[in-house]
Amino acid sequence: MKHFLIIFILISIGYSCKKETISADRDLTNIAYDPKPVVIKKPNVIFADMIIPADNPITEDGVILGRRLFYDPILSKDSTMGCFSCHKQEFAFTDGLAMSKGITGQLGKRSSMSLVDVGFFDNHLFWDGRSPNLEDQALRPVEDPIELHNEWGNLVEKLKKHPTYPDYFRKAFGIKNTSEITKELAAKAIAQFERTIVSTGNTKYDQFRNGNIDAFTDDELDGFYLFFNASPFLPDAQCGHCHSGALLSDNRYLNNGIDSVITLEDFKDKGYGAITGNINDNGRFRVPTLRNVLLTAPYMHDGRFKTIDEVMNHYISGGHYATNVDPIMNQLRAQMKISTKQKNQVIAFLKTLTDTSLINNPAFKNPFK
Repeated sequence: MKHFLIIFILISIGYSCKKETISADRDLTNIAYDPKPVVIKKPNVIFADMIIPADNPITEDGVILGRRLFYDPILSKDSTMGCFSCHKQEFAFTDGLAMSKGITGQLGKRSSMSLVDVGFFDNHLFWDGRSPNLEDQALRPVEDPIELHNEWGNLVEKLKKHPTYPDYFRKAFGIKNTSEITKELAAKAIAQFERTIVSTGNTKYDQFRNGNIDAFTDDELDGFYLFFNASPFLPDAQCGHCHSGALLSDNRYLNNGIDSVITLEDFKDKGYGAITGNINDNGRFRVPTLRNVLLTAPYMHDGRFKTIDEVMNHYISGGHYATNVDPIMNQLRAQMKISTKQKNQVIAFLKTLTDTSLINNPAFKNPFK
């Protein structure tokens, strides 16, 4: 028995040492590399084709790796948070908070944006447009001092020495050695997964767009008419001028009159202006998609409006004037207001944009659970 215990202890020590000294320079060519392309299915007829970067085609193994990285807390300094922390499937890949929290509990200055259909946006990303594409966007939260508060150098070393990640990188990108794992490849994989987060086309709105004229109730249909100014018998709620097209966003950066300022230098958060350096862009923020809008409260870049009713009341009021406020806001201040019934009809229409199939799609769920 004594000899057995000694042998067992020695074996355990040897296994522990082996586990702790996984090499960051390991040959991977024994693992098959057979990339299979993924075709993104458009939700309805008005969607344009998604533009995929030539140097980052979407593949099955790339998406598998990206999904794992998206949900792995290894991305943060203390291994407690990851992309999933601020982009939760049940909230249409937002987090339900006015301001997102980092690993120390410190609040950022912006609300988390939805990732649904993010691959279709081609006019930069984030509320302020600071990232030109998803590959760049995926790099930023890791080293953000409030968000994941890590260093890519440390994270890449962990990935190289990880017992399984090198195999996933080999299958996704055809690398021959663990030493070839880079932050750029990790970001590419996350971007591939994010491009697959596409509306299913099963919403009432999509059914209507695809030809089912009976998809809406009477109130939903009137809300549609009000939203898009599509009936000569109903007033223009002015929503569809900015929230247009397949994405229900015109892909621009606008000042929608939520802040009262004396000059354009007085915006507490300068938004797009801080990126462009153009004073006329101060206080402008990306027009977000309204798909799943009832799941993404609170609203605006800083989450100041808790409910969709508050949002509607803001727009009905016409908001605050500034020299760079969008002209639509001036029209809202000048025009006859829509009634309470009509406001509720617009909200009824907005509810038809909820994609329950997407928020329950197993392809987007945490692979570690």
